[in-house]
Amino acid sequence: MKSRRIAVSAAITGVLAVIGGWTIAAQDKQDKYTLKVPGGLAFSEIKGYEDWQAVGPSLTEAANVIRLIVANPVMIDAYKKGVPGNGKPFPDGSKIVKIEWRPKKLTDPPFSASTPDTVPGDLTEVEFIEKDSKRFPDTHGWGYAMFDYDAASGTFAPANSSSKPPQGHDAKCGGACHTLAASKDYIFTDYRNR
Repeated sequence: MKSRRIAVSAAITGVLAVIGGWTIAAQDKQDKYTLKVPGGLAFSEIKGYEDWQAVGPSLTEAANVIRLIVANPVMIDAYKKGVPGNGKPFPDGSKIVKIEWRPKKLTDPPFSASTPDTVPGDLTEVEFIEKDSKRFPDTHGWGYAMFDYDAASGTFAPANSSSKPPQGHDAKCGGACHTLAASKDYIFTDYRNR
């Protein structure tokens, strides 16, 4: 299990090295930064997320996705100061992004031919959460957005009721789910030791 986590982490790190190239190719087809979730957040609010620091990877077998969770400098600084474990909330301006891929098996695994490594395959969506207590008082200061990615066309679209998971049409759509993490200022992902 430990070798699998190491392999997934190594694969995600490698993917980050090429994600900039994917972004340039996709922008030839679409300017994703012009998109907005109806009644909610705009993709432009996370411009530059491709270069943000990793919080950690996540393998979600039930949803069949590999996630890389990244955060902006405001949120990374708060994590490093002990938030939310120190009892303080994340400051306004904190932003966290989940980049999701379908898993795929390596055809030429470097570690073991008998158990191929699982690495990120096709990009499926980008989700983000932004802390702004004035804009989002009804959801404990957090706004939520999700953008589905269509690999065939190389374009993004705001998530909707047919997305997986289904999404509402405003920045509050993730609020109910995140109440499970109320004790951690509504953020599930911890900043792990490096």
